[in-house]
Amino acid sequence: MSTLVGNPAPEFRGEAVHHGQFKTISLNDYKDKWLVLFFYPLDFTFVCPTEILAFSDRLAEFHAIDAEVVGVSVDSHYTHLAWTEKPRDAGGIQGLKYPLLSDLSKQIAVDYNVLADGVSLRGLFIIDPDGVVQHATVNNLAVGRSVDETLRVLKAFQFTRENGEVCPANWNPGDQTMQPDPEGSQEWFNENA
Repeated sequence: MSTLVGNPAPEFRGEAVHHGQFKTISLNDYKDKWLVLFFYPLDFTFVCPTEILAFSDRLAEFHAIDAEVVGVSVDSHYTHLAWTEKPRDAGGIQGLKYPLLSDLSKQIAVDYNVLADGVSLRGLFIIDPDGVVQHATVNNLAVGRSVDETLRVLKAFQFTRENGEVCPANWNPGDQTMQPDPEGSQEWFNENA
């Protein structure tokens, strides 16, 4: 996983479900946009729908900062479709607003180094508009991810890309940043020591 950060994202192409339709998607479809690509273990499980719906319910916040979201698991696109048709109050993900990509061959999970015991770990990758992985996290199966933290990290990488400054620990939009050199960073250290 660590070798992905700072390098071109592995290519992917496959069948996805989006708004009740099958659609072939690839990494190239997201060229010139920020992409949050996240892996989850399996459809019709327990923690997975909580994450999937949390990202879906806040998709407008990602779109507002020119980012897209794609979910990936080792299930078939037919299974994805069935799950998107199941109501939320029954453990389904009805109303999902972004594509779920099928990785039935498990090759995408292998390429992103998140395959374990035949399913995907909870890997999340932020890919910049040039196709470079800027951020990667992997959780074991039992713990879901934070949409708030994903948005915070995404905004930080967007800020550094646009402004050339770096973001200290716990940075949020509007907070002071640092110049990436010994002299320029001293201002931040003087004000925040």
